Amino acid sequence: MELSGGCLCGKVRFSVGSEPRVHYCHCDMCRRATGSAFAVLAWVPTESLNWTAAMPTFRRSSPIAERGFCSDCGTPLSLGYDASPGETARHVGTFDEPEHLEPRYNYGSRQRLGWVCCGMDLPHRDTEERR
Repeated sequence: MELSGGCLCGKVRFSVGSEPRVHYCHCDMCRRATGSAFAVLAWVPTESLNWTAAMPTFRRSSPIAERGFCSDCGTPLSLGYDASPGETARHVGTFDEPEHLEPRYNYGSRQRLGWVCCGMDLPHRDTEERR
C-alpha cells in the first residue's frame, strides 16, 4: 500500500508505504497547531515515509515534540515525539485520498471540546501534555 499527499501549495509532497494508525487528537496543542477543534493524525513507521518533493520546515512545538509545516503556504504536515523516533504522524487532511483513513480512537479525550461529537463511540485515551 502506498499513500501520497502534500501541502496546499504543492511544494512539500510525501508518500507512505504502510497502513497508518489513525485517530482524533483533542489535546490543546494539536488544536492550536492546526487552528481547528481537533486534529486527525495518521501514524506510520518513520522508515515508510518518503519526502518526494521539498521537505517541510520543522519547529519544536513542545519540550517533547516537533511539528513540520510548509514554509510557503503554512500547511501543518507532521508531528513527531522525541520518545518515539520510530513513528511519525501526518495530518489526514494532507493525504490525496483522506477518505480511506478512518479514525479508530480518540486521544487527549479529557481535553475534548464539549461541542465536538465526532468519534464519540470510539475508544478514548488521554494525555497529560498541555500547552
